[in-house]
Amino acid sequence: MDPVIIVGAGPVGLTLALALARQEVPCVVLDEGPGKDEPRAARTVVLHEDTAAMIERLTGVPLDQVGAQWAGWRSVRRKQVMREVFLDGSEPIPLHIAQHVLTGILRAALAEERLVRIAVDSRLDGIEQEPSGVTAHTRGPKGTYWRGSYLVGCDGPRSTVRKLQDIRFPGRTAVERHAVAALRTELPWPNEALLHRMPPWRMSGPSAGEITARPLPDGVWRLDWLLPPGKDLVTPELLLTRIRETLAGWSGGSTPPYELLDTGVHTVHHRLARRWRADRVFLAGDAAHLLGALGTHGLDEGLRDADNLAWKLALAWHHGPHEALLDSYQAERRAIVAARLRAADQALPLLRGGGGLRSYVPGSSRNHDALLTDGHLGQGQLGAPGAYAESPLTPGPLEGEVPVDTPPGALVADVRVTAEDGTFVRLRDRLGRGALLVVLIAPGTGVWERKHWARAGIMPRLAAAVAALPHPAELLVAESYPGAAAHTVLLVRPDGHLVTALGGVRPEDLYAAAEATLGGPAKAQAQAQEHAQAQAGAGASSGAP
Repeated sequence: MDPVIIVGAGPVGLTLALALARQEVPCVVLDEGPGKDEPRAARTVVLHEDTAAMIERLTGVPLDQVGAQWAGWRSVRRKQVMREVFLDGSEPIPLHIAQHVLTGILRAALAEERLVRIAVDSRLDGIEQEPSGVTAHTRGPKGTYWRGSYLVGCDGPRSTVRKLQDIRFPGRTAVERHAVAALRTELPWPNEALLHRMPPWRMSGPSAGEITARPLPDGVWRLDWLLPPGKDLVTPELLLTRIRETLAGWSGGSTPPYELLDTGVHTVHHRLARRWRADRVFLAGDAAHLLGALGTHGLDEGLRDADNLAWKLALAWHHGPHEALLDSYQAERRAIVAARLRAADQALPLLRGGGGLRSYVPGSSRNHDALLTDGHLGQGQLGAPGAYAESPLTPGPLEGEVPVDTPPGALVADVRVTAEDGTFVRLRDRLGRGALLVVLIAPGTGVWERKHWARAGIMPRLAAAVAALPHPAELLVAESYPGAAAHTVLLVRPDGHLVTALGGVRPEDLYAAAEATLGGPAKAQAQAQEHAQAQAGAGASSGAP
């Protein structure tokens, strides 16, 4: 079967290629550039703990050795500390890393991957779809035709794939604008990120009502100054003055020594593609959505797109079309990003309104700071990882379903489990292989070798039920899970989202839940396939692409 064509060699496209290759799906990555990224110290990304773990799982590189995990977060208004959070591991810790470092790690892993080919200097200029596949044409010195089974546009905000498929990209331009600088210096809060609103010292140039400082490795900091609405030019002289004033304000009046590494202006747009799928063509990352106001992290959402799409494309590539499953990519991911955008758009007038009656309401400033903290730390409505509660893959009511602390559709907790070979691993380490995960909660098993209890109690019956599932599944055992009673059985998707929790071994419920996770029963899959073929035939007869 033809490989999957991935257009774009940024972090999302490279991550998708690695995720597909780990599931034995060949890929071609069309890179319009020379195959390497220009180092930009001021272009950085913040990853949630689970997305950082996904990159580590795919590349084998511990990201905390090349990025910075913050020791804490403090929010300051004028001279008053409004909120201070110490990140000691009891809650997820964001990871801050330069984007070119992240891309370099992904490229190095792909260089060792036999199933992935990266075609440099390959700029897409045409796509043709047929019922059996898709053809892409690239121009340039190495212009040629590429044949693929599916095509995924990970080619950024100005996506050629999106334009060729005539997909609208509505939204708002320049929701926020920031002046950015990366510099090496010492600040009074080592390894802690800082949000400073309404600093008490006078700033040169356009008013800076908000400054963010985020640490990177080797004593480097990224500083962002929120710029007022408009198109005021940020000159190098103005930015240098602002750096000196900010560092002096934080250090008691005198500017500490610093080394300026990079500068820039970061403009945040809010846009959402109308469709994320057009038959065999998909969109992911910035090609599908733009967000990032109020501290939210756009690339993190793009990596979640890749994680969600990879196992679904892999299943369709190996086992034939699963239209309902492939459709669920748009239904799940677009809903999450749309909710994130709505939350940010609703909060922006409150947080950026500049005075008015709300500024005098007792406690409003503290609430605003808490909301901004949530966005930066990946918590709450602005930043927490989304749950696929309304997913079309959600099984119907199951007789044996029981509640646990993780609601259906949300990411599972990363507990220690015993694998089938008897080794102890983290649950997160078993994700991304294309298999469903079935986790039995069995207190006390951790002190015994697996061979002593693998054939005892309910294990043989559960193992038989897992073997009979309509898709490969791995049986794992955990001593405990938040909110789960003994003998609870969890069904987990390949991307780590909980399908259901069952009270005991219930083969019929387990089978029904697994079947729903794959897009529905076999009959529904056949109907969806017939419908897709009929649509393709109608499009061909009418001259549609």
